[in-house]
Parts: sequence; structure tokens; C-alpha cells
Amino acid sequence: MSAEGRDHSFHDAEQPGRTSSAAEIESENDRDGSSQAAEHHPDCQGQTPSVEQRLQTLEKELEESHHRLLLAHAEVDNTRKRMRRDYEDQIKYANLPLVRDIVEVLDNLHRASAAAVGQTGSSGLSEGVAMVVKQFEETLARYGCRVIRAVGELFDPNFHEAISQVASNEHPQGVIVHEAAVGYQLHDRVVRPSQVIVSTGPGGN
Repeated sequence: MSAEGRDHSFHDAEQPGRTSSAAEIESENDRDGSSQAAEHHPDCQGQTPSVEQRLQTLEKELEESHHRLLLAHAEVDNTRKRMRRDYEDQIKYANLPLVRDIVEVLDNLHRASAAAVGQTGSSGLSEGVAMVVKQFEETLARYGCRVIRAVGELFDPNFHEAISQVASNEHPQGVIVHEAAVGYQLHDRVVRPSQVIVSTGPGGN
């Protein structure tokens, strides 16, 4: 065999070895790349939540949603109650302006009745005015308006307006001894407080 033939045979024998080595290197590189990808992929690091963890998360979200729903229902219910109460109050006190005007008329009737008392020949007029006053007050009472009690009662700033104080041997301190103007209230709301004179007690100043 010539030298040239031996050279060709030598090179042919070496070539498959080199090809095999390159394939092995490639395979190792692929494995390294796969290992690195696996290290950075969360699914391969055990970070995927388990079914139990997902159920716990869903239960927590459901509980929070239920809590928000209850709050929303409570807010709607409170709003509905407040609107109903406001509506009822509007109906209940709708006559308040009218009552205030009628109270002024009653004041004039009380003055007329007081002026007629003791005058000769005016007994019939005084009785007639007193009857009108009584009828007015009874009519107002049917609609929830009533007179505020004053004389002999303990002074209450929620219902009475003190215009003066006076010493009294008959009334203890703080008790109303005289009513200058009648007070009225519509249901539980004061239309006008009674104007009163309050006792300071025996020998008070």
C-alpha cells in the first residue's frame, strides 16, 4: 500500500471519532441547558401551589366576598330605614308651620278672654271666647299638638323659657310660679316653649 493510501485510511479512521466526540459535547450542552432551565422554571422547583393551597386561597377569597356582601346589605338596609324614618317625620311634622300660625291666633284669643274677665256685661263674651279657645286646643290635640304643662312643674329648659325669677314661699326653687305665654308641642317636637317665671325659693333674690 502506498503512503498516500495509508494517509487516506488514517484520516478516514480518525473522522468518526471526531464526529462522536462532537455529538457527545452537544448532548452534554443540551443537558446543561435543560438543567439550567429546570432550575429557573418555577414548576420544576416545586413552586406550583398544591390543590389544597388553591382551595384555601379560594375559600379565603370567598369569605372576603361574603363579608363585603354582608356590609353592602347592611348599608342598604340602614339607608332604607333612614329614608323611611325621614319620610315618616316629614308626614308627622308636615303641619308644624300651620300649628305655629294657629298658636298665634290662640294667643290673641287668650288675651281677649283675659281682658273680658271682670268687665260688666262681658261674662257671655268671656265664656264664648273660652269655648273657642277650648275648641281650638281640642282640635289641635287630635292632630298631636298639645299644651305644655308649666305652672307647678319643675323648670325644664327643653320645654320652658324663663323670662324672670321671683322669690316664693309657696313654691320651692326651680318650680314655675307663673306662665306668661302658653307653650305647645307637636308630638315630641316643641312648637314653642312656654314663657314662664321661675321661683328662687323662699327669700331668694
